[in-house]
Amino acid sequence: MSQKKESKSNQKIITIRIDSELNDHLDYMRNRLGVSKADLIRNYLELSKYVLKQKSSIKSLNNRDFIIIKRSYLRKIITKLNEEEQIKLGDKLARFINDIGRINGKEDDIEYKLNLCDSLGFFPFFSDKENSILITKKFGPQRFVEAFTYRLFKKKEFNPRFIEEELKGSKSLRDQYNKEIQPENKTSSHYSYKFANIK
Repeated sequence: MSQKKESKSNQKIITIRIDSELNDHLDYMRNRLGVSKADLIRNYLELSKYVLKQKSSIKSLNNRDFIIIKRSYLRKIITKLNEEEQIKLGDKLARFINDIGRINGKEDDIEYKLNLCDSLGFFPFFSDKENSILITKKFGPQRFVEAFTYRLFKKKEFNPRFIEEELKGSKSLRDQYNKEIQPENKTSSHYSYKFANIK
């Protein structure tokens, strides 16, 4: 994820009081992560661009309740769904990201939405020299990722007929899939599609 550093004249200084227990914990975490205390605190403050942290809850910017879950566990759950359900879930998750973009006046800002995906732990914002977005296969199974990416970039519903069972039995549907989705095989560890490009 690319980050543009502000000039010092644009930076602000804030001062807060914290108790000694929290201070000791921050010292422990900065040593564990090998970063400065200022960078550690800055990283936490950066999260406020993407989540709302209240005393006993974490919420999205559109006020939806969050929970923290291991990505590998979530992927395992998604993989057990049939392809139709994977498509529905991928579409629903991308709508969530698009909704946050719309609330912040950035629904058409694909870089903002990809940074949001990165910051929320969905997948790293990673592009190649042709500006194609490469989405790690650890994010989820193929149909889930296709439906998510299509909704995120195109803001349209992924065709629910684009499942393996139907694609195998219809050459015309397979041709339609290849024309609309345009899957690319750039690396063995990532999904990529011609439409998923930052220009």
